[in-house]
Amino acid sequence: MADQQDVFEKVRNVLMDALSLDEDEVESEARLVSDLGAESIDFLDIVFRLEKAFGIKIEQSELFPDNVLNDARYVNDGKVTDEGLEVLRARLPHADLTEFEKDRSVEAVGDLFTVDTVVRFVMSKLESQTA
Repeated sequence: MADQQDVFEKVRNVLMDALSLDEDEVESEARLVSDLGAESIDFLDIVFRLEKAFGIKIEQSELFPDNVLNDARYVNDGKVTDEGLEVLRARLPHADLTEFEKDRSVEAVGDLFTVDTVVRFVMSKLESQTA
């Protein structure tokens, strides 16, 4: 079983490399978009680097489910619908949706992804490999 601190350090290094950041910028509660400046194109690079660093396979839209936000069943007038929220809950068990639920703005989805969210996701992937 992977040690959470080791996973955090590797995730930190991935994010530092992918986003050209300093170590002190990448704290566990830092949001990838708002705090670290990640853009949609960066998510592809982050996924690639995570796969390489941890020897895992991350399916398209598994970590960052952008396909949910492009589906009219799940988004209405820039807000995630009830059905969309349920899909996000199912697809993002590693993310805390508590604050997001209050507003549900599509723009706020990026803030669901913190460094710690990525660490929890990687931990779950590593645990499923050993199960």
